[in-house]
Formats: sequence, C-alpha cells, structure tokens
Amino acid sequence: DGDLPAAEGPSCVLVSAPADGIPPVIDSPGALDRAIAVLSAGTGPLAVDTERAQSFRYSAKAYLIQLRRAGAGTFLIDPVALEGGRERADLSALAEATADAEWIIHAAQQDLPCLAEVDLLPERVFDTELAGRLLGLPRVSLSALAERALGKTLAKEHSAADWSKRPLPEGWLSYAALDVE
Repeated sequence: DGDLPAAEGPSCVLVSAPADGIPPVIDSPGALDRAIAVLSAGTGPLAVDTERAQSFRYSAKAYLIQLRRAGAGTFLIDPVALEGGRERADLSALAEATADAEWIIHAAQQDLPCLAEVDLLPERVFDTELAGRLLGLPRVSLSALAERALGKTLAKEHSAADWSKRPLPEGWLSYAALDVE
C-alpha cells in the first residue's frame, strides 16, 4: 500500500482557491523579469506545472506555466504572450535563475517536452507521479496523492479545458495556481 499515510475519506478538505489568492498572469517581458528576480530569491524546491490544449490543438504546447517557491509565492506565466514574434517564448533566463532548485513536477513526462520548447528545463527533478508508482500506490493522480498524503481534495474540473483560449477565465487561473500550491 506504500509508505504514505492514508488520509482519504470524509476528513479530506476540499481546496478550491489558492491560499494567497490568484496571482496576475505574467504576460510581458518586464513582469517576467520581476518574477525571475523574486523566484531566484526564493528558497527550496520549485513546484512546476503546465497547462496545454492537446484535446483542442495538434501540439502539446504549453499555454500556461505555473511556478511556486517558498519565499516567492505563485507565478502564472503566459508563454504565448511572451513569444515576441518568435515561434516560442525563450524562458532560459528563468531556468538559469532557478538552476539551484530541485523542480517538483507531477507527470514530468507530459510537462518536460513543452517546457523544453521554451528553454525551461531543470537540472534536477522530482516527479510525484513516478514516486507514487514506485511506492506501489493504487492511484497516482495529483489529486489522489494530495488526498492520501495531505488530506486535501483538489478541485480538478478544468484539467481538460482549452488553455489556448484568451483571456483565461478566473476559475481556470485559480485551478492552475492550486496545482503548484
């Protein structure tokens, strides 16, 4: 059954809004520079997630990148708005600024290819889905792991949304911020 304590059941708490509120979407080079400075000053691991529109588009392109780090908070980055006339955004400065951090990603095999497209790759990664599989847990979705380890149920109603849509609705941004919180 794995080494994680089982917290599932009626005692689980539904988490439907980020504790710090919904951060603004980073959609300009200046806002990205400010985010990079704050994230580089943060400590510990960096939680990373992406939102794609694979059911609606022919690519696995990231349409939103979510980051969270202790001492820095949560950041929602719109890589499409940061393309600046190029085919893809260049987030290599963000990768360099967070190179000291181990990245925590759920289902890294899905997120790493679209992160690589924007030059955002970790030096070290911890994949929570893979960890759950190695522990032999019966369910390894992010929601299932959060319930089991933390006693918290995540609202996951926007996982299959068309993330290429603009502007992104507030409910979607809340959902996205929770995935890294």
